[in-house]
Amino acid sequence: MCGIVGYIGPRNATPIILNGLRRLEYRGYDSAGIAVMEKEKIEIRREAGKLANLDRLVEREPLSGAPGIGHTRWATHGAPSARNAHPHLGNSGRVVVVHNGIVENFLEIKEELVSEGVVFNSDTDTETIVHLVERYQSSGLNLIESSRKTFQHIQGAHGVVLMSADEPDKIVCARIGNAGGVVIGLGDGENFIASDIPAILEHTRRVIFLESRQMAVITRNSVLVETIGGEKITPQIHVVAFDPVAAEKGEYRHFMQKEIHEQVRSLTDTLAGRVDFERGRVRLPELNLTPEIANRIEKIYITACGTAAYAGMVGKTLIEKIARIPVEVVIGSEFRYSDPIINRNTVVLAISQSGETADTLAAMEEGRKKGAIIWSIVNAIGSQAMRVADGSISMQTGPEIGVASTKAFTAPLVDQYMLAILLADLRGVIDEKTRKSLVADLRLVPDLVGRALQREPDVEKIAYLLKDIRGCLYLGRGINMPIAYEGALKLKEISYIHAEGYPAGEMKHGPIALIDENMPVVCIAPKDPWHEKMISQIQQARARQGTVIAVASDGDDLVSGIADHILWIPESPWMLSPLVTVIPLQLLAYHIATIRGLDVDQPRNLAKSVTVE
Repeated sequence: MCGIVGYIGPRNATPIILNGLRRLEYRGYDSAGIAVMEKEKIEIRREAGKLANLDRLVEREPLSGAPGIGHTRWATHGAPSARNAHPHLGNSGRVVVVHNGIVENFLEIKEELVSEGVVFNSDTDTETIVHLVERYQSSGLNLIESSRKTFQHIQGAHGVVLMSADEPDKIVCARIGNAGGVVIGLGDGENFIASDIPAILEHTRRVIFLESRQMAVITRNSVLVETIGGEKITPQIHVVAFDPVAAEKGEYRHFMQKEIHEQVRSLTDTLAGRVDFERGRVRLPELNLTPEIANRIEKIYITACGTAAYAGMVGKTLIEKIARIPVEVVIGSEFRYSDPIINRNTVVLAISQSGETADTLAAMEEGRKKGAIIWSIVNAIGSQAMRVADGSISMQTGPEIGVASTKAFTAPLVDQYMLAILLADLRGVIDEKTRKSLVADLRLVPDLVGRALQREPDVEKIAYLLKDIRGCLYLGRGINMPIAYEGALKLKEISYIHAEGYPAGEMKHGPIALIDENMPVVCIAPKDPWHEKMISQIQQARARQGTVIAVASDGDDLVSGIADHILWIPESPWMLSPLVTVIPLQLLAYHIATIRGLDVDQPRNLAKSVTVE
């Protein structure tokens, strides 16, 4: 998960930045770099691999000065290498950038810039940012205004930090959407920038958190915050307790809330190094998947427990639709007792946040005994589920502290989408145009999720209306049917309210008897192939005096005319819609539990990893 550290002040920036990046190492990365203003010139050191490699490079080729910026990177565009590592210089050598996020329109911008004679020195989308800044500077604008126009030009969710050798007295940074935090640390005659508090906690406890669509101009003695449109902002200064656990929460009340908001960054990172947007291809090297294996697969069993099992249900739809391979989802605790029909042409795909879930590991062992190919999608690198598998996909979400899983639910949705595309490609069941279109849609993911997260205040208002309910019914169809299960599970886990997820088409086969004025019904009704059917289900619930809370795509007049309350979400490609529809349901459960005064991060009777049967 990309990390950013910056410093402006009288001290040498190099050790401050390197030490700050070390405090972000736990998030994961594949390359690192640093840029420092040295004698009116920007000096850069970049290296692939761990920070220790960058440390050795800096020892061999020292650099000293200030201001400076540094970065640890998960590759999203271009292979992990020194060439593609941040920071990136412009062609003038006078402007440098570090960046978290995905520039959704980078292909269009790159083509435009190349036609103007710009030379690209990396394969990254980030490099477009520094070239845009230089383009606007060439028209006479200063660093601040050139940065502002660039922030308005790029699409997607971003954290960006820029500095210029021509204006060495300042650093410009911005947060656009929810690609990751931008934290400004306030010192005495010096200031700091980071993507998360631990990187700068040893230097200051006074911090400013940039909100979406805000930028800051930072000097040694001042911090000017304004909107990207130019409106001045009076920022709130937070004082962080000198406690590593409390500091990790940052601006959030609970780890669960922070982890819900980290999904923009975690989803960006799960794409890291795996998607070639220019060629429209997916790479999953750690899966050890060859064309021979892909073409001999006759069936896939997805096995998991709880939230991970619901993620697998979404994966079933994706793999069957895109790769045309039959998929069966079996709860981990039931798998080995069901005597599954398995041979060497069968895959058992296990999904586990911890990689140590006893029932899931037992299911993997059962598959192994019967000769299956064993794969896993796991968050904890080096866990047993990863070690015993023939191939694996790392979720790359970073640590998840809250017991109720959030970012470790959405990451495997993207992992399975990528897996489906790769299988389809290797099996020859997808044409190039369709493959490129499916891959291109992944560029939208961080921004779509970020826009959904921006609706949190609206979700909180509905949470206040539902805080005293005793039960709730969640309905969904097709690819969003598992989201009804997941939404109900979240409400049960942390608010202790009975909730039931159900296939909407089955409502008349029993659950409709529960619906009256005291039974809220959450209907997941985005614009997807099942939209009209969901409209019918909403009308049936309303006819029984049920209170309907709909999750609906922006501008859906049909839903707005019949639902009592609406959790609006941005319209998205239907196969990626579960990533967006689940966000308001996570937030709804969180805020109901918070309003009820419950322990959100450690709900009663639950454990993060269930290691016994």
